[in-house]
Amino acid sequence: MRVRLLGTAAGGGVPQWNCACDGCARARAAGVNRTQDCVAVSGDSRAWFLLNASPDLRTQLAATPELAPGPGRRDTPLRGVLLSTAELDHTLGLLTLREASALTLYGSGCVLNALAGPFPMQPILAQYTTLHCTAIEPGAAIDLDGGLRAQALTVGSKRPRYAEGLPGDDWVLAYRMSDPRTGGVLVYAPCLPAWSPAFAELIADAGCVILDGTFLHEDELRRCTGGGGTATSMGHLPIEVSEPLLPRRTETRYMYTHLNNTNPVAVPGTALRLAAEVPADGTSFEL
Repeated sequence: MRVRLLGTAAGGGVPQWNCACDGCARARAAGVNRTQDCVAVSGDSRAWFLLNASPDLRTQLAATPELAPGPGRRDTPLRGVLLSTAELDHTLGLLTLREASALTLYGSGCVLNALAGPFPMQPILAQYTTLHCTAIEPGAAIDLDGGLRAQALTVGSKRPRYAEGLPGDDWVLAYRMSDPRTGGVLVYAPCLPAWSPAFAELIADAGCVILDGTFLHEDELRRCTGGGGTATSMGHLPIEVSEPLLPRRTETRYMYTHLNNTNPVAVPGTALRLAAEVPADGTSFEL
């Protein structure tokens, strides 16, 4: 399985365009530019799938040779998108894909329902491309083009603001992507509100676990801005809580993604030393 991290920041990126906080100032001074969270995976280097669709997707695709079109004028290796949430920073990039000849969206029933109603991404895309939507039943495995297998685990029930009042509990998913031919396993959990026994089981044999790194501290927003909610109230387990829970397995790589602009580890140079990696945009590896 080939994996490429297209973006590693939370909503707004690092630095945010309208923010002059210490973190954004440090990022500008250091020339750091993290685009919003998105991952590309492939089992055969020909059929690629996105895990989420970042608002920065056009820039991310242009910077990724593996996702370049060809050999035909409208050929593309991109086969579909697996959505972990219905949040804007994970779905706005779908509009960039409207000119695909065909596009398949995977997500929980309530996520797809949100994209059919209050945020009408499905009917909009259907006017431009041949759109297929596949609801993923948490716990069930689905086979993807190129030999990969995907399995989802519900890890949270936090709805996007625009979806308040919509039914359902499977609003936040973690994905387990496996390659039956090589035994490679990737777990992707950019939004993780709690470390449950089910999640511990999901990552038990993973070669790489990409985790929610939105905040370093539970009270990070209050430290940085003097206000705002806690990390867990916003659906994010802070690094200071999740890192001690990481199984110390030498055969597993742990990475943090979805980094908020307030997170000190989003800009290289912090004195903090983590057991997990804080990868840059464009990081790639094989499992």
